[in-house]
Amino acid sequence: MEILLHAQPYDISATGFYFKTAEEYDRKVRGLKNAYGDPVEEFEIQFIDGEEIDCELAKAIGLNQANFRDYLICVEDWEDWHKINTIIAIGELGYDFDAQCDPDHHGIDIYYVETMRELAEQFVDEGLFGEVPESFQFYIDFDAIARDLAVEYSEISIAGERLIYRAS
Repeated sequence: MEILLHAQPYDISATGFYFKTAEEYDRKVRGLKNAYGDPVEEFEIQFIDGEEIDCELAKAIGLNQANFRDYLICVEDWEDWHKINTIIAIGELGYDFDAQCDPDHHGIDIYYVETMRELAEQFVDEGLFGEVPESFQFYIDFDAIARDLAVEYSEISIAGERLIYRAS
């Protein structure tokens, strides 16, 4: 799905426009004049249409006139997991948006589970707590493990998907 953005002028006597690419933005802004014949230079960039994850990314980075070009490149080039890493790094951990920075360098571990309890069960199944005899598995308190995990792990919902993450 293509991204559709809108450039809304801060000058109330000018009319905004929709665009999909940086080139289209440049072409439309070049000839834009306000009601008095003056060029329009400052715009609020608004996300109008696209994938839900791309909308979340736009919110996280604070989409604006200075970063929309990098945003459009990232939307085109990045996989969803890159976008998720960036959304968490910026929106939750306070990183700055840098399109040149590999989102994998943020040191975020993401688990595609709905709850801390599911993460606890996954960790036990993977042997993180050592070998658990089958006869003991019914006695494991997954809720207690989940409460302990909540100290270092956080829950988030991105584009309708619940995730657990940990920043290392």
